[in-house]
Amino acid sequence: MAFDDEWSRIKADTSAMRLNQLDGGGGPGGDGTGVPHLKTAPAEKKAAAKAIADILEPETRTAGDLADASTTTARSEFTGWQTASGLKTVEETWSGQVKMLLGRLAGEKTALSGSGFSFQSQELATRDGFRPMAPGPKE
Repeated sequence: MAFDDEWSRIKADTSAMRLNQLDGGGGPGGDGTGVPHLKTAPAEKKAAAKAIADILEPETRTAGDLADASTTTARSEFTGWQTASGLKTVEETWSGQVKMLLGRLAGEKTALSGSGFSFQSQELATRDGFRPMAPGPKE
């Protein structure tokens, strides 16, 4: 088949496609229910952020400090031995990992706390984007 013939056939096939209508299901999302798929649960997110702030962060900090204290005590007992330098490396690594975990927990807490605001801001931005197309008040 020559290129021109094939191109004509492709154009004829695609020209019947309509993009100015909803899918066969009758609504957005394509599942036919018309129910939006995106859902958010502000109360659950707030509770999760509170659990991070009230439980996970303090207990992680306490566990990290407890391990640091034990390692420092053991290191002082082994002064002059190679074990002391090994324990110092362990202590530095542990401290860095605890700080990293606390940073991740803080990030998750912030994300959970701010997600409701983020959804609301997006909705308002979408509404404002359509506002110029809305008809004026009827007189």
